[in-house]
Amino acid sequence: MTDACIRAVVESIHSSPTQAVLYLSGGASLALGLLMSVPGASNTVLEAVVPYSRMSMIQLLAKIPAQYCSQQTADEMALLAYNRALKLSSPGSPVLGVGFTGSLATSRPKLGDHRFHLSTRTSNRHWASTVTLSKGLRSRDQEEKVSSYFLLKAIANACKVSSTFDSELTESDVNDECERFFDEDQELEQLINGQICFKVYPFSSDKSNSDRKIILSGSFNPLHDGHLKLLEVATSICGDGYPCFELSAINADKPPLSIPQIKERVMQFEKIGKTVIISNQPYFYKKAELFPGSAFVIGADTAVRLINPKYYDGSYNRMIETLSECKRTGCIFIVAGRNVDGSFKVLEDYDIPEVLKDMFVPIPVERFRMDISSTEIRKSRGM
Repeated sequence: MTDACIRAVVESIHSSPTQAVLYLSGGASLALGLLMSVPGASNTVLEAVVPYSRMSMIQLLAKIPAQYCSQQTADEMALLAYNRALKLSSPGSPVLGVGFTGSLATSRPKLGDHRFHLSTRTSNRHWASTVTLSKGLRSRDQEEKVSSYFLLKAIANACKVSSTFDSELTESDVNDECERFFDEDQELEQLINGQICFKVYPFSSDKSNSDRKIILSGSFNPLHDGHLKLLEVATSICGDGYPCFELSAINADKPPLSIPQIKERVMQFEKIGKTVIISNQPYFYKKAELFPGSAFVIGADTAVRLINPKYYDGSYNRMIETLSECKRTGCIFIVAGRNVDGSFKVLEDYDIPEVLKDMFVPIPVERFRMDISSTEIRKSRGM
């Protein structure tokens, strides 16, 4: 096998639209080095973390694993990596989460098997493999070469690019792998259950080089011209970013949306060619964690609730602390005027705490005012 062959596969990975987060522990340093040394790595690798020590792995998984080197641990790492990739990726890009953990040859003889566990997760596919290497057949460097080549082939397959090189497994090595595919209903079920944090429907043909999202959140029952115009104006004010709508399947005060309800509302965006994200977080401080660096488009009625201590167990300090955390994610709020308790209110009508003022950007009334609501539309339609 030639270095040129490996390099060609890595170049193909970097040329694919897939963006990845990799969590790699114990035996994958060669693969990581190959990925990062070939030009174009920034197109693919959003983040690479090596949780090598036990404490590092515990902090990554937020628990003590039953086994640090196991297929279950690799699967959990891949799912965490997939969710992290969703948060860091460009809007609408296919994303990949990779988990790898290995127990290879060391300077001391091992009582157990020499093995590695690998897991990849995309939106509709989970692939897992446990490889047990023939003990005593290879040196540490040779074992790591095998595990790294196997990892690169798995990444290439997940990115849907061909890999023409051999991973160098022998007949005496054992590879136990499995693959599972998810349909749309299963993805949405995973979202509602909290396994995945959101699902993107990239219906828009608009292109943006910005990673920043400009997000209008709502229930969109139904979607109307006011929503479309508001996001259009907010995008022009921001000047740079990818406009998208966001619907939470989880409501703070109501039961979760059913899968048929979600799909019905998604169809509204498909018909007009606008990107919509389905999340599982109803609160803006949680949305800020999901969409770091984003601009959230809200009405003045929502802005006044955001700064009301009533919604923070009556604590002004907790309100400041919560919104300051949002601020640290790089998020801001673009605020449109709205009818509140029978009168039209704009951002300037409210006393925003000084420490938070730069988070709130007003939309001038002359740029946008549309006194229409989904509630009124539903009433007019007898819904």
